[in-house]
Amino acid sequence: MAEYRANTMNDLPRIGKMLGLTGEQVMDMRAVSAVLPFKVNDYVLEQLIDHDDLPHDPIFQLTFPQRGMLAEDDFQRIRGLVVSEAPDAEIRLAADEIRGKLNPHPAGQMELNTPKFGGDLLEGMQHKYDETVLFFPAQGQTCHAYCSYCFRWAQFVGDRDLKFASREAGQLTQYVHDNPEVSSVLITGGDPMVMKTKFLRQYIEPLLDIPHLGSIRVGTKALAYWPYRFTEGDEADDFMRLIEKVRAADKHFALMAHSSHPRELEPAPAREAVRRVLSAGAAIRCQAPLIKHVNDHQDVWADLWRKQVKLGAVPYYMFVERDTGARNYFEVPLARAYHIFTRAFRQVSGLARTVRGPSMSATPGKLLIDGIAEIDGERVFVLKFLQGRNPDWVNQVFFARFDPHACWLDDLEPAFDDENFFFEAEKAGNGRVKSASRASF
Repeated sequence: MAEYRANTMNDLPRIGKMLGLTGEQVMDMRAVSAVLPFKVNDYVLEQLIDHDDLPHDPIFQLTFPQRGMLAEDDFQRIRGLVVSEAPDAEIRLAADEIRGKLNPHPAGQMELNTPKFGGDLLEGMQHKYDETVLFFPAQGQTCHAYCSYCFRWAQFVGDRDLKFASREAGQLTQYVHDNPEVSSVLITGGDPMVMKTKFLRQYIEPLLDIPHLGSIRVGTKALAYWPYRFTEGDEADDFMRLIEKVRAADKHFALMAHSSHPRELEPAPAREAVRRVLSAGAAIRCQAPLIKHVNDHQDVWADLWRKQVKLGAVPYYMFVERDTGARNYFEVPLARAYHIFTRAFRQVSGLARTVRGPSMSATPGKLLIDGIAEIDGERVFVLKFLQGRNPDWVNQVFFARFDPHACWLDDLEPAFDDENFFFEAEKAGNGRVKSASRASF
């Protein structure tokens, strides 16, 4: 079996030498990685990064800390501490202060999405939309390698107050059983595919007897970052048997694959991993954000979607970079995001037009930028709810004043001189009343 080795901040000098980086570049990366999480494995280094195109290579940008990920004042502060070999406690204090500016839990996920059971908050679970429960198994709150844009970066920096995690399989099963509106469970992280299959079984198998549950999803980047998880050894074989058991129980099983760049699908181990998962009976749905320096061109997305379809996977979402972490380095204005999506969409066949985007997972719900139009002489964004805290909002269209610089919902203003978007009054009032077993929003 392929040998797995993870490299972290302490390995940057060795990796930098291997990649031919300068001492200044390595020191810059060490400074940023004191604030934001960094981990990369040898598979990514050897199979995915083009060593002749550094530092511009998209997979290098996707996985390695970059100076522009921190505001200049914050960067200079933390770099000075790292260079001077300040005490660890002083570096941690500065890093914590900088992290606090980076909106570690966007879209109200800590305050608004955690459900209650028996009067207690269920740590390690989120229930934002009626149909879907998110579950964060404690054993899966890391990844084979970290994406530098990750909106869940706060999971990986060692602060328990910033973590979602649960070991309570029984609570998950009981909660889903008691909430018949739940038709899908998404096991997420981190990356649940860092876990041994026996732990996944402990969470998944008890769900199979719940009649109203129709699908189980696992969010993962492992198809790209460690495809051997699906192809080699007893763990891979056991996972295929777990897929088969879910399908035998008449439940849909889907890997929600984070697929950021077409290069991730090119190595033979990745293609074999996709083939094996599909052969076992699971679906693979592919999603990723639009990220500056990584995939901010229509041809990249068109190529990505075509490769996914060719392998039998389903293009699912193009997201907008969320308002957290190193967003200023990675974000693309909504207007440009819409044009990139549209120009890519035009290049692919109907089989790839299952993809939706660009979309934002914002506090009120999941929003689609559905167009740019001129109505009554005013240029506007046409937006639509794909999901909402109130399900009555789903598929509702509304309009925002066009702003070429806007990158997130909070940057937008209502069109046609309206004072508020239609959903804001209800959101301010904490939304509609939920059932007693659910969290109040």
